[in-house]
Amino acid sequence: MKAIWKGKVLAESDDTIIIEGNHYFPADSLNRDYFEDSNTHSSCHWKGTASYYNVNVEGDVNSDAAWYYPKASELAKSIEGRVAFWKGVEVV
Repeated sequence: MKAIWKGKVLAESDDTIIIEGNHYFPADSLNRDYFEDSNTHSSCHWKGTASYYNVNVEGDVNSDAAWYYPKASELAKSIEGRVAFWKGVEVV
């Protein structure tokens, strides 16, 4: 699987986990050149508190386009630290 935005591969892995239709990529599959920490957090009733990354491709910023659970709940331990995408990031 690949996560692509603005023609750039943000992440690539044969080891994604699909939950609720989202592919969660291993953290080491990310091209870190395109990621910036965000101060955004959200809460899921069964996965825990999510943190976000802004995606920056050549100065075009897609705010909070990637999220992950740094400390997932017991029910979601399989995706702890893995990264998923939305906001126009294509996963193919």
